[in-house]
Amino acid sequence: MVRAGAMSGITMRERASVFAVLSAMAMVVLDAGLVNVALPTIATSLKIDPADAILIVSAYQTALVIGLLPCAHIAERFGYRRLFAGGLGLFSAASVVCAVANSLPMLVAARAVQGLGGAAIMALGVALLRLALGPERLGRAIGWNALTVALCSAGAPVAGAFLLSIAPWPWLFLCKLPISAVALAAATALTEARVQPRSIDTPSIALHASVAATTLVAAGMAIHEPVAALLLFGAALVVAVALIRRQRSRAAPLWPVDLLEIRSFRVSVIASVCCFTAQSTGLLALPFYLQLGLGHGPLAAALVFTCWPLTVAITSTVANPLAERFGSPALCVAGGLLLGSGLLLSALPPAGSVTPLAFGAALSGLGFGLFQVPNNRILFLTVPAERSAMAGGMQGTARLSGQTMGAILMGFLFACAPATIAPRIGFALGSLFAVAAALVSGSEIGAAARPWRNVADARP
Repeated sequence: MVRAGAMSGITMRERASVFAVLSAMAMVVLDAGLVNVALPTIATSLKIDPADAILIVSAYQTALVIGLLPCAHIAERFGYRRLFAGGLGLFSAASVVCAVANSLPMLVAARAVQGLGGAAIMALGVALLRLALGPERLGRAIGWNALTVALCSAGAPVAGAFLLSIAPWPWLFLCKLPISAVALAAATALTEARVQPRSIDTPSIALHASVAATTLVAAGMAIHEPVAALLLFGAALVVAVALIRRQRSRAAPLWPVDLLEIRSFRVSVIASVCCFTAQSTGLLALPFYLQLGLGHGPLAAALVFTCWPLTVAITSTVANPLAERFGSPALCVAGGLLLGSGLLLSALPPAGSVTPLAFGAALSGLGFGLFQVPNNRILFLTVPAERSAMAGGMQGTARLSGQTMGAILMGFLFACAPATIAPRIGFALGSLFAVAAALVSGSEIGAAARPWRNVADARP
């Protein structure tokens, strides 16, 4: 997952810590790609409608969104390593249940449990890397994490299709268990954070879960039942206001209102939501445009689609040194503008070949990779070390919020415009969100005080 040369100067214990985190992250990312490509096969096997099969994905995503911030909150009380290992074990046990599921309700319930385990892994991974390597090497670790996610995102659909050609679908869940076992063994090398003697804010967790679940349900209803969706959004907003008022009086709030008062952290979160909205819009529009708009087959669509994560993977290896040289905000601006340019290129009138779209996808991946690594540097290095788990929770929440917004946007476009035109509109709107991410990040350039600039950004 990471080049050996990049790990020079790191002790064996630190290497084991990095391996534990990155292998767990790889398992979670692979799971999403493997399951998505297998939905038609699973639907046929369980004799369910394709629309019902979407619950297999949405249950996992909903549990992930609900679990990110509570996992970070609980970890500050019981320890990062302990909850990370618990999440890894829970994810693995739920994978076994998924493999033996013989009905849709059983599979959906197991996927929800998987989502909670994945939330612990995603919320605490980078925080554990910061503890293991220190802030001065966190930028490199974030680059390794981005490289791992990009490579797994690119390889998961191909791996899933190959596995389905030689084995039944339950093996998609079982094939990751060896990775989990090795990651659990390596997790013993992880450094444990100093626990905070605080009680778990159970009422706030319940309120958070209700806000997240209600918002997701409303988002799914927004296109076909707008009035009911608006009422649900209103109810979620009322509960959210009550939750925020409750959080302001707490030393370590579940919703990190204390961290959001830090300008650089707040800017990073907003820019991340904008960037992931752009990414989600582009990645959802691309296959539809290639197959429905231009009439190309799945193979051509897959080849063009793969250009995006591959350039993300390549860019992730150089984004951190570039951020150290030119500054994280400046690189975020460049990345956002490149992402916007790639999406805008894809929205142009079609040519006779897929080459312009492949170039647009590659340019989008280049910009996305240049944006994410420095933006995550700012997000994590802004906050005190003891609040790293909550920073990880907010990072995941911003990512999923942006991806959900992109999915809703594309769903709305497909409901209102022909399938041959909607993707091009989506590319254009995604480009606007990418430019917005660049502008938000650019507000940090030239600031007199940059609290995120610490030893990791020091010049030699």
